[in-house]
Amino acid sequence: MMWKKLFAWLDERLGLNDLYKATLDRPEPKGNWWNTLGSASLFLFLLQGATGIFLSVYYTPSPDHAYDSIQYIMNGVAFGWLIRGIHHWGASLMVLVVFIHMLRVFVTASYKYPRELTWLIGVGLLLCTLGMGFTGYLLPWDQKAYWATTVATSIAGSVPWVGPFILRVLRGGTDLSALTLSRFFAAHIWMLPAVLTGLIGVHLYLIIKHGESEFPGRDD
Repeated sequence: MMWKKLFAWLDERLGLNDLYKATLDRPEPKGNWWNTLGSASLFLFLLQGATGIFLSVYYTPSPDHAYDSIQYIMNGVAFGWLIRGIHHWGASLMVLVVFIHMLRVFVTASYKYPRELTWLIGVGLLLCTLGMGFTGYLLPWDQKAYWATTVATSIAGSVPWVGPFILRVLRGGTDLSALTLSRFFAAHIWMLPAVLTGLIGVHLYLIIKHGESEFPGRDD
């Protein structure tokens, strides 16, 4: 068949069978639904990326048009309300799933040798996920987003010694402005996703290398 010939042609040049055996065709411990939380987190990240791309087509990151562009997405774009709803609730669900995943790893002591680096990268992924939620919250530029970000950045600015510097970096000045919205938008769609993608790649490599940990038994 044509597909088999195409696969054989690609396999000869890319080593697809060897790649499959090295990454997927390997023994795994008997698990349960708790073992799927990492895959669920990855799925939600990809879902957020896909819906975010669609939203960025119509969103305008400026104080004069941000709110109106959100209203247009919700009311004027075909299925825009659905895409934004998936993105909005998917963000909350991703934070929850990543947190429960980290909690499961901690409770089952899966962070111990030889998975210490996997755990540290997971902590970085959790922080980036929280950062995505934080930067995305301001983008609608409504009253709730404006004042919530004002409070959150003020809390960050209260850190001893470096607080004022952090506040200026986040806001781009002393108060929330167009520069704040621009910085949050850039961080939300470029900086944090780039860091997340890199950390996910290393995280997956380490999981493939060390395998998934078994749940401790009664005697462990």
